[in-house]
Amino acid sequence: MAIFNMHHPLVFTFGVIGNIVSIFAYLAPLPTFMEICRKKSTLGFQSLPYVVALFSAMLWMYYAFLKTDAILLISVNSIGCFIETIYIAIYLAYASREARNHTAKLLASLNVGSFSVILLFTLLLIKDSNRVLVVGWVCVAISVSVFAAPLSIVFQVVRTRSVEFMPFTLSFFLTMTAIMWFGYGLLLKDLYIALPNILGFLLGILQMLLYGMYRNAKPVLELEKNQLPDQHMINIVVSGIPDEVHPMDAKMGSNEQTDHNNEKCSVDETSKANGQLLSPGLVVCIAS
Repeated sequence: MAIFNMHHPLVFTFGVIGNIVSIFAYLAPLPTFMEICRKKSTLGFQSLPYVVALFSAMLWMYYAFLKTDAILLISVNSIGCFIETIYIAIYLAYASREARNHTAKLLASLNVGSFSVILLFTLLLIKDSNRVLVVGWVCVAISVSVFAAPLSIVFQVVRTRSVEFMPFTLSFFLTMTAIMWFGYGLLLKDLYIALPNILGFLLGILQMLLYGMYRNAKPVLELEKNQLPDQHMINIVVSGIPDEVHPMDAKMGSNEQTDHNNEKCSVDETSKANGQLLSPGLVVCIAS
């Protein structure tokens, strides 16, 4: 049917808008990386989501090259590969030796090793007629698996009653990219593009609903602070993303209290970086 031809205005419109919105989503972590450059520190977060995001964009680009007339899919994922590569390069420039080595191993095993295996397997062992089908399902599986990352942020928002780690703009772009690429895939009758974005849309709507519910709520952390005696301090133990808050009774002098407050501010900044960390990987998969 003509409506499912790539040259149909609706297909082109969904694809172009999808590209534009996806670029904004790719650029969402930019302030965090600018802060990394300014402080010359990775602020304690991990590189895994960006490595996975690059891997996803590479796979979707390979899928787009196997199809015909998929220039819009190629364009968005080429931009994604470029931006994610810059993010990873910045991370490597300011990471500790241990974090740098860990990131190098991830890149070697996932972006080089796994991608090469998929590439060689599909090119050498899969017939031309089935190659798009196999690569398409691999892309769907990778995209769906990445959704597990932002779900931890959703659970954290419910547990802490705080939307500090779930910006509304990022959730909005998540939803918009899902809508655009679902429409693009549906009009092209490409289920491999449409299916992951159903889950992306539902997750985006859930995040925005939670934001509306908890944006004015008093965070659990703040409530716990107010319940403690004034002379006691709270030590926030952060491991990756702050999952638990451990109150510790510790009477401090004025100097010790000032030093502790400074350390706590540093921990809070690290927590924010970790909170923003998980979204890019998700958005990339949806935008692809």
